[in-house]
Amino acid sequence: MAAAWLEQRDHIHARCLALLAGGGWRSLRLLSMEKPLTVLRVSLHHPTPGLAAFANVPQRLQHDTSPLLVGRGPDAHLRLELPHLSRRHLSLEPYLEKGSALLTFNLKALSRKSCVWVNGLTLRFLEQVTLSTVNRVTFSGIQMVVHIEGGTSLEAFVCCFHLSPSPLIDRPQAEETDEWEGVPQERPPPASGQQAPGHLGFLHGPSQPSPGRATETQLQREPPDSALHQPRWPPRASLG
Repeated sequence: MAAAWLEQRDHIHARCLALLAGGGWRSLRLLSMEKPLTVLRVSLHHPTPGLAAFANVPQRLQHDTSPLLVGRGPDAHLRLELPHLSRRHLSLEPYLEKGSALLTFNLKALSRKSCVWVNGLTLRFLEQVTLSTVNRVTFSGIQMVVHIEGGTSLEAFVCCFHLSPSPLIDRPQAEETDEWEGVPQERPPPASGQQAPGHLGFLHGPSQPSPGRATETQLQREPPDSALHQPRWPPRASLG
């Protein structure tokens, strides 16, 4: 342990000398002000073997605090070559919550024709949800797991990508297709104070985050069949 500590000390000493020789005390001061970046470790999987969907996926991508776009369009920061994918399919949006020193991330669905599933919740066009430490996302046949490691820098974050040959997410529910098949495009708005069952309501965007972490909308539950079909007997007449 002592040898490792001495080796680390010598390495730091040598780096400080190099900085002093190259840029003086100003470079050394900048080194002390460096803050670790938030790291998003992203694993990707598609069931089709040999698919070129991930041909443009880099191993590492550093991005500022603007939304990171995912899709097949030329302006997407993470380009995935899939025919059913929208040009802008979803975005990862960092922002700073009130009272927090670390970046928080929202995932927003940007596709008009497809859904995005995040941790079992269904997101449709312009709906978004706050990500937790580990997140399971599926869209257009792609399985994506996002693990967030917080850093103190508020200027940028970095994504590290890993391509997995095996499935990442068990999908017992009906998520075999994310196309809106059989779903009417025009639906009556829910009553005041209620959310349409099966998906989230709109959350505050990163530009106007609500205080504290956004909470998941509770889904409406139907009463059990026994409660629906329980007969209502008239009151029995008293025997006089």
